[in-house]
Amino acid sequence: MKARVKWVDGAMMVGESGSGHAVVMDGPPDFGGRNLGIRPMEMLLLGLGGCTQFDVLLILRKGRHEVTGCEVELEAERAKSEPKVFTRIHIHYRVTGPKLTGKAVERAVRLSAEKFCSASIMLGATAEVTHDYEILNV
Repeated sequence: MKARVKWVDGAMMVGESGSGHAVVMDGPPDFGGRNLGIRPMEMLLLGLGGCTQFDVLLILRKGRHEVTGCEVELEAERAKSEPKVFTRIHIHYRVTGPKLTGKAVERAVRLSAEKFCSASIMLGATAEVTHDYEILNV
């Protein structure tokens, strides 16, 4: 896996992935940014959300569960002093499907957290990562 981040101006950067996608990152105005893009630490948190959601959906689908919607909300706290690493991350899954069971969703979340989600396991080395979920049987 490769990536490249190029400085543009002030605190603005453009990140390019090895797969050819780009994203603008920027810092807050008090650090020379213009607030024109996502913050790098926000991107890290979004990456965690995408990684674990991918796992949960894949696990549920492999179990032949019909999933019609899935949202992952993340809330994180950072250390007060440098390095301001994440110290606590809570992940809330909102999974929608007509016949989803708590047992199936709980299993998918657990497998993602303990076995498959590289981002969750990596960030769990410095942060307390907790999970919960809700099921909407629509």
